Amino acid sequence: MANAGGKKRRKAIMLGVGLDSDGHKRVTTGPNFALMGGSAETHDQMTEKAIKINEKLKARGKELHQVDHEEFDDIAHEVGLKRVKPE
Repeated sequence: MANAGGKKRRKAIMLGVGLDSDGHKRVTTGPNFALMGGSAETHDQMTEKAIKINEKLKARGKELHQVDHEEFDDIAHEVGLKRVKPE
């Protein structure tokens, strides 16, 4: 997607996939996130975290595409998410 200046606009999206299931298909989308799958509890937790991340971004006056990996990790940690490093 190009803007009037001919430069491409940056876009970022959070993608959440719940791997547990209770037989229902769940999909929730928001301004910069898409969440799929999971049990009712898992899907609700993913939705809550995505909304909280968006609130934190707004409080910082930023959009998702404007934060680097380190700042995103800080925000994610603030809402209770942890990065799992491979062994």
